[in-house]
Amino acid sequence: MSLRWKVAQAAEIRWWQGYLKKKPKADYLEWKRNYWLDLIQKTGLSIEKGEQILDAGCGPAGIFMALPDAKVDAVDPLLNNYENKLAHFNKSMYPEVRFFNASLEAYECSYSYDKIFCLNAINHVADLSLSIDKLVGMLKPNGHLIMSIDAHNYTLFKKLFSWLPGDILHPHQYDLEEYEAMLTERNLTIKDSVLMKEEFFFNYFMLVAKLEY
Repeated sequence: MSLRWKVAQAAEIRWWQGYLKKKPKADYLEWKRNYWLDLIQKTGLSIEKGEQILDAGCGPAGIFMALPDAKVDAVDPLLNNYENKLAHFNKSMYPEVRFFNASLEAYECSYSYDKIFCLNAINHVADLSLSIDKLVGMLKPNGHLIMSIDAHNYTLFKKLFSWLPGDILHPHQYDLEEYEAMLTERNLTIKDSVLMKEEFFFNYFMLVAKLEY
């Protein structure tokens, strides 16, 4: 898995470079900010002023862009690469956000969070079980984890993609029920499973879960 994760990380940088190459910076950032505001509405949750929020696996244009009233930490193991290789991201553009160039598995924090967003990220981690443990462990009692996933629609393709590099960007291959079970077995209650995008191999879901103690 370590080699597969490293390959996926290298592919992630190349993907962003190709994706952003012809997108004007200001237009893209405005579109992305509006995208996140719409997503926040879909969670059914409100962002209260002063809430402590983690953007886990934030990428170069994460939900940290759309949380001006919160205290936001943003974590990603590729942040330095994004800053060096992408014109669309620079930490200085977001002085109110604390950025950490770290994997989710290695990230440590001395306080806990009211809400943790892990969007377009959990499929990319090296150690899935440890990463989810870390996310849950950093939540305040009654805090919310908002996690998006690419969930397999067919068992056959799930197995094939696990054996072969059919989806190089995503080291982990699971279906919706398996991802939901990873949360419920850690004392989280699934409040909503929002279908964000429907495709043949995968459906893209956002899970809204609450730590019930």
